[in-house]
Amino acid sequence: MVSEIFAISATWSRAVIEFAAGLDPWMQTAAELGTDLFLGVFAILFLMAWWKARSVGSRRVGLALFAPVATVIAYVVSVTIKSFFQQLRPCQAMTDLTVIATCDPIGDWSFPSNHAAIAGAAAAAVIVAWRRFAVAAVVFAVLEAFSRVFVGAHYPHDVTVGLLVGAIVATLVSLLAARPMTFVVDRLAEVPLLRPLLRANTPSPGPGHEEIRQNSHAGA
Repeated sequence: MVSEIFAISATWSRAVIEFAAGLDPWMQTAAELGTDLFLGVFAILFLMAWWKARSVGSRRVGLALFAPVATVIAYVVSVTIKSFFQQLRPCQAMTDLTVIATCDPIGDWSFPSNHAAIAGAAAAAVIVAWRRFAVAAVVFAVLEAFSRVFVGAHYPHDVTVGLLVGAIVATLVSLLAARPMTFVVDRLAEVPLLRPLLRANTPSPGPGHEEIRQNSHAGA
């Protein structure tokens, strides 16, 4: 069963790599740059989730602040798993093909994809912190995973498992950290200098607010 899955995955990988090899050079360059730049989008989503969470409460702020930590933990888990599977990358195994990415030396193994694990973890952590970013997070995670196949660095099963490992680990550790992070945020919010970073200021009514309200009631 495993060998059949690998055979199908290798066939798909070959088809994608051959397609990519026929593209214009500028498109290949964009793809190679994009496979790393897509991860940068999650840094922006982390910041946006934190900024939005400030207007909700300590739990959301804590989850948003913990999102990068959850991503790092998922990455470490992925690296640990990779050490048990010494699978060659497509660019190492399919030497008859021309790939876009610079091929890593043998010893930098393929399964699972660390890039995909980071993307899956970041997407899951963002969704846990701020669900309204779910669509963007999932789209960029999938794009990141596909880009790793497109440039010849990974097989489809590498990135699929990477996404799953990242998402599962990040979700679990985020939920486990929710309560302690809430406590930490509450305590830090008591520090005047840090409070603006953890609480959104609610605009206070202007000096004429009460008078305007009274006049509106009188005229009703």
